[in-house]
Amino acid sequence: MNATEPTRLAAAPLRGARLDLEPLRPGHAAELADALADPALHAFVGGAPLTEPELRARHARMLAGSPDPAVSWCNWVLRLRGSGEAVGTVQATVGPEGAEIAWVVGTPWQGRGLAREAAVALADWLRSRGVPALVAHVHPDHHASAAVAAAAGLAPTEVLQDGERRWQWPR
Repeated sequence: MNATEPTRLAAAPLRGARLDLEPLRPGHAAELADALADPALHAFVGGAPLTEPELRARHARMLAGSPDPAVSWCNWVLRLRGSGEAVGTVQATVGPEGAEIAWVVGTPWQGRGLAREAAVALADWLRSRGVPALVAHVHPDHHASAAVAAAAGLAPTEVLQDGERRWQWPR
């Protein structure tokens, strides 16, 4: 993949040690609205939890894809393999220059390394498809997310955008 060839990736099923990463589907809104309902999840990024109808509408926009044919929107639901519970999401916006990645795990499942597992699986998948660079933006005080970014192979830069530090690979 390089800057002159179009980037068209579609989310494919991925597996971690304890998680299945399922490509996002319209039917995921109800369980994700519950899993991501804690307002504390927005402490660093702002906003508030989305209701099921709001999440359904957002998912419909995401699944419709980017209006830019050179950009792919890839989104997954994180599902615990043992219980089948939806516990969070990961996403990648992939363009010719690379991908911006993000993750969120619901409050009840935090502190178990699930975001790390999911972000590493996502980063490995993107690299295996020739994506030349990965970027994430992490609030400077969000130490757990910084640890996830580092585990996915990204390093912090001096660049701040909207109050968040840019992390990137390659370093």
